[in-house]
Amino acid sequence: MTLNETLNEQLAQHALSLERFREIAGRLFAAGIVIREEDGVEQRLYDDARRIEATLQDYFQLAGFRLEHNLKGEFFRLYAPGAEVPGMPEDGLEPVPGLRARLSPDFVAAALALRFQYQQGLSEGGNRLTDSGEVLTRFEELSATLQTQLKRALPPTSVERQRLLNDLKRHRLIRLAANFSMDDEDALLAIRPTILGIISDDMLEAALESEPLAATESANDEQASLEISAAVAEEESIEGNLE
Repeated sequence: MTLNETLNEQLAQHALSLERFREIAGRLFAAGIVIREEDGVEQRLYDDARRIEATLQDYFQLAGFRLEHNLKGEFFRLYAPGAEVPGMPEDGLEPVPGLRARLSPDFVAAALALRFQYQQGLSEGGNRLTDSGEVLTRFEELSATLQTQLKRALPPTSVERQRLLNDLKRHRLIRLAANFSMDDEDALLAIRPTILGIISDDMLEAALESEPLAATESANDEQASLEISAAVAEEESIEGNLE
């Protein structure tokens, strides 16, 4: 029996088509994550992925990828071979640079700042921590954390800042309300628990102890774009993929 025949047999047991399997796998390869809370389309992708989780695990494992299923957060995240995954042992495989996202220093610094704020939110609790495990913060608080903890400023223009927020949202690190505005001092953004899957405690600690420039460069080199996805779009095409 061929692998294709075996796959079709397993899909038939769950009443899923090969086209649907390709759609789920394609989303994971392209974005690195499928999170149920995102929207109706992604909710259905997540629910179908849960039905064939064992099949997906086998499929990706054959190519050296690791598929993490976070039941509490209701999301699947795909890690490339050789990726450094917080809380998980090394897979012993050589990293594949071509499968790693090319992220800007601004993105890396912002992700580190969000991770710092998320840890603070968990410690403080109260109204900042939502029932779904998100931590609420304001845009100005993100800017302040960058300045005080990483000695780095946000991008200078509003266009660049909006692009950065969109990029963080696309990688499912934050959630923005439909009416969110950087100019509204009271507007909140939600830091998702998915941030824990890309930045470990050790990585955050090392970044906070480093010199400002070294903090972002070290994070970029050691984590190779924070291991966000197996094959996310390159920086040039990010803007075209924003939601």
